[in-house]
Amino acid sequence: MAAMDPIQLKAADRCRWDCVSLGEVMLRLDPGEERIHTARNFRAWEGGGEYNVARGLRRCFGLRTAIVTAFARNSIGQLLEDLILQGGVDTSLVRWVAYDGIGRTVRNGLNFTERGFGVRAAVGCSDRGHTAIANCQPGDFDWQSIFATNGTRWLHTGGIFAALSSSSAAVAKAAIAAARTSGATVSYDLNYRESLWKGIGGKAQAQEVNRDIVSSVDVLFGNEEDFSATLGVAIEGVSHDFNVLPIASYEAMLRSVAALYPNLKLIATTLRTAHTATKNDWGAIALYQGKSFVVEQRPLEILDRVGGGDSFASGLIYGFLAGKDPLWAVQCGVAHGALAMTTPGDTSMATLSEVEAVMRGGAARISR
Repeated sequence: MAAMDPIQLKAADRCRWDCVSLGEVMLRLDPGEERIHTARNFRAWEGGGEYNVARGLRRCFGLRTAIVTAFARNSIGQLLEDLILQGGVDTSLVRWVAYDGIGRTVRNGLNFTERGFGVRAAVGCSDRGHTAIANCQPGDFDWQSIFATNGTRWLHTGGIFAALSSSSAAVAKAAIAAARTSGATVSYDLNYRESLWKGIGGKAQAQEVNRDIVSSVDVLFGNEEDFSATLGVAIEGVSHDFNVLPIASYEAMLRSVAALYPNLKLIATTLRTAHTATKNDWGAIALYQGKSFVVEQRPLEILDRVGGGDSFASGLIYGFLAGKDPLWAVQCGVAHGALAMTTPGDTSMATLSEVEAVMRGGAARISR
């Protein structure tokens, strides 16, 4: 296999944003310690696979980020905007769509999520059909302004957004093309969700869409299920309970992906062994310039696992944007993802100093 090209980043002083994410932001309704079907109270958060990366880069790592999305102009959309603003992410690229009063043609997405505990797995139930961003077309956003006029160093999007509708993949491709023309680095998280694809062609359609998009990005995130379901690349011997396998097996999987997509400069996957919903082993491996960079799995106690992979991605992206070496970036991603799973909600509540302490192997002693 030929050596992978290095990531080339645009200068920060030539860009308004360090990272722009493209994707859907939903209102997450969290029953806390209760079950969705028996709860009487829910706590509201914002969240979305692509958005969570921009939020982590801004709130934990202090970078300049924005979200490209769309909301129906009603009270739920305004609540989502307010939550995003609290996280510091720029909302100037949000497209507002007139609301018809009851959501016949456009609405904002809802995501009910219970955390799980012990032998009871986490459960998500989304209500996201016909949302404002799912209805968008490639020409609804001024890509030239975003990537060239204002300037963006990094674009992040993913397979969740690409699966929302028949037009969302085309929107992603338009954004990626404009980003690459401007010299921005593009990352894509496969994030396969069977529930999103089953009504629009299943795995066959997921593979057709994702293979096309992956052929034009620089950085790829995914786990073993993602690579298998969307690209047809699997680890031999992996079962549905994701048995622990040697690092060499995961490395072989990443090298197989790299051989299929020579455009990729970096491929990364988290390593997770779920003993229970609240006790996982957690680590990661990345392939960069033909070399593998590994953080071995270690035991992790989890409060809320949703968003852990997104926080891994934002930590790794931060490492490259900050000019760190690849191993540091992977370690940062693992530490940030681990911390994100110790707090409720999709998004990270960690600070950079906390991430660095975990990277140094710091113990969880009380800080006074």
